[in-house]
Amino acid sequence: METLIDIVTAVNDVLNSFAWGPVMLVLLVGTGIFLTIRTRCIQVRRFGYIMKNTIGSLFRKRNKDHGKNLSPFQAVTTALAGTVGTGNIAGVVGAIFVGGPGAVFWMWVSAFFGMCTKYAEITLALKFREVDEAGVHRGGPMYYIRKGMGKNWQWLAVIFAVLGGLASFGIGNIAQSSEISGAMSGLLGFDPRLTGVLLAILVAVVVFGGVKRIGQVTSYIVPFMAIFYILAGIVVIILRVTDLPAAFGMIFQGAFSLKSVGGGVFGYVIMSAMRQGFARGVFSNEAGLGSAPIAHAASSTKEPVEQGMWGVFEVFFDTIIICTITALTLILSGVYTAGASMDAFASKGAVAVAAFHTVLPGNLGGTVIQISMVFFALSTILGWSYYGERCWAYLSRENKIVDLIYKIVFILMCVVGSVGSGTLMWDISDTLNGLMALPNLIALLALSGVVASETRRYFDCKTPRLR
Repeated sequence: METLIDIVTAVNDVLNSFAWGPVMLVLLVGTGIFLTIRTRCIQVRRFGYIMKNTIGSLFRKRNKDHGKNLSPFQAVTTALAGTVGTGNIAGVVGAIFVGGPGAVFWMWVSAFFGMCTKYAEITLALKFREVDEAGVHRGGPMYYIRKGMGKNWQWLAVIFAVLGGLASFGIGNIAQSSEISGAMSGLLGFDPRLTGVLLAILVAVVVFGGVKRIGQVTSYIVPFMAIFYILAGIVVIILRVTDLPAAFGMIFQGAFSLKSVGGGVFGYVIMSAMRQGFARGVFSNEAGLGSAPIAHAASSTKEPVEQGMWGVFEVFFDTIIICTITALTLILSGVYTAGASMDAFASKGAVAVAAFHTVLPGNLGGTVIQISMVFFALSTILGWSYYGERCWAYLSRENKIVDLIYKIVFILMCVVGSVGSGTLMWDISDTLNGLMALPNLIALLALSGVVASETRRYFDCKTPRLR
């Protein structure tokens, strides 16, 4: 058994080095650059219009009946549920400790181009989605690969669905359940087995309610957890506001530092910062991975570009706002210092706890992080439950028995993740998550002309002021 585990680990290490290695990161960011050019930098030219018609539209009263599908806001909160997770805390901590504060700048760069990548993904998801006899919308990369690129590319759609279906058990469940178990133990002293059972029951109630219930639940969880974490981070920043210029100085200096470390290659610092920033940025906002379009395809919105604009907001909110708050808190707290190591901490989450604890009074800092971890991880489980469901449904051609089996196994994985570390499963799923991007990026590049034409068509229909 140990030999088998060693073999699986060795194979996974090789695949992971490719999935999150330089070649894939260049392809991910490069695709974003290419799409930015093809859409004439929509994330800059139309930024005000996008914010007005996404987050700004929530302040306009609407009584539209969305039927069995999700409202545009429920679709984006379901996508954000799968996107905004522990990576916004632990991932940022890891990026800074390995790549230095400069990694934050390259996170911003990846997010800038990632806004256009996710815009393109969602636009294509609505353009090529299908509607069943009950009027339910279904879509995602597997659909726009098959329908947009043709039946000869069906094999690529299958590969994406297999990778997404498998990744949902690990990165979308076991890894998150483990984080919830640890947080609940620290908050309330819960036994991991109790946490696992309670979590499984909660997830079952939501998952068996279908995508409509998932959307309804995430539409409450996501705004709450985001506001809670952002306000806590803002308090930390305000309390250390005099050090803010120095913090930004560390970020920009680290991003462009060409010095070597320990006699290493000249420019090692900037290369390390770029790799960590790009990798953790993409891992956090999932732009290019193809997961979020699955949720957005379930929206009742008829216009592809209108839903696609939520992708720009999604990446901006995830990386530019939440990840930046985590980074500034870590730097301002003084927990991170030049050349610091995480060896003194039990985990990346423990580093974040120490950062908030250093600035906030009493045990408030630890409580903030533990509560945030619970809701971030729970929302990710709910979001990924739908991603996995749609991937397996695509592979089984909507077989109801397969759907039932998937949901039961997914729910049981909540218990498995709560009582065990799931380290190997996390590593494998991390690899699968990264590999999902390859078939999706091929489709985005092949269908970039469709994205460009849809964008022109939409804005040509608007007033001359927007042209």
